[in-house]
Amino acid sequence: MTELGNRLKEARQEKRLSLDDLQSITKIQKRYLMGIEEGNYSSMPGNFYVRAFIKQYAEALELNPDELFEAYKSEIPSTYSDDLPEQLSRVQTQRTISDGSSKVFDLLPKILIAVFVIGAASLIYFLVINYGKKSSQSINQDTAQTKIVQSEQLQKAKTKNKDNNTKKNNDKKDNAKVDNPPPPPELTPPPQELAVVSNSGINATYSLKNADKFQVKVVSKGETWVSIKNGQGKSYFQGTLSTNGTPDQTVDLSSDSEAVIVVGRAVDTDIYINDQKLEYAISPTDAVRQNITIQYVPKNK
Repeated sequence: MTELGNRLKEARQEKRLSLDDLQSITKIQKRYLMGIEEGNYSSMPGNFYVRAFIKQYAEALELNPDELFEAYKSEIPSTYSDDLPEQLSRVQTQRTISDGSSKVFDLLPKILIAVFVIGAASLIYFLVINYGKKSSQSINQDTAQTKIVQSEQLQKAKTKNKDNNTKKNNDKKDNAKVDNPPPPPELTPPPQELAVVSNSGINATYSLKNADKFQVKVVSKGETWVSIKNGQGKSYFQGTLSTNGTPDQTVDLSSDSEAVIVVGRAVDTDIYINDQKLEYAISPTDAVRQNITIQYVPKNK
């Protein structure tokens, strides 16, 4: 076991958190948390994840990860990448290919322009010859057709005006007989639904429906530790709320579909969802620490 592992384990035990509790808070698998405490990093996906997991572990215990990295830098693997020679090899290969084919690409635009100019000239010549022959023949035909069309349009206009006048008279008679219908009743939108989906141990899941927004407000009636994240693990707030300092915290998660709230002392903590007080599915006296998940379904879905 490393000195860093001992330091983190002692901090966890001081907060009376088990590895299962820490797994719920950080969303890091328990076997990786054990590896951090034991200094066994070989089971992790890579050096980048080692540093990321240590950072999350420290933040969950309210420790400064930068100070830990500096103090125990000899025990923490770096994230330097060893694939630089391969990248340089690829760059050299691309330069070799581009140098050999650059001359061909220089000539290609000139060839395309020449082909385009020849094709355009041929098209213009073809159109001029054919249009000159057809224009003289179509002038007389167009004149005769124009007179016929004008005569037909005049007759249609007279018939249309007559039909419109008849329709207006009929509409006036019908409107006089029909009473104005009553306005439709106003529909009252249904209230939001905040219901318990499941609960087990210290974990409880709720669903939020018929809501235009998703705002979470946590209020401390004494002193409590609180963590608010979305379903993807993004942290919106993490710290201690108390009546002697900051008594409450409000977070807008309207753009998220899930919120995960960890409460360190439920008996001294009230949670409001869009100003509606959340009723604990598990009695705060039975479970002082609780993990609460709220699944949000927007109103227009």
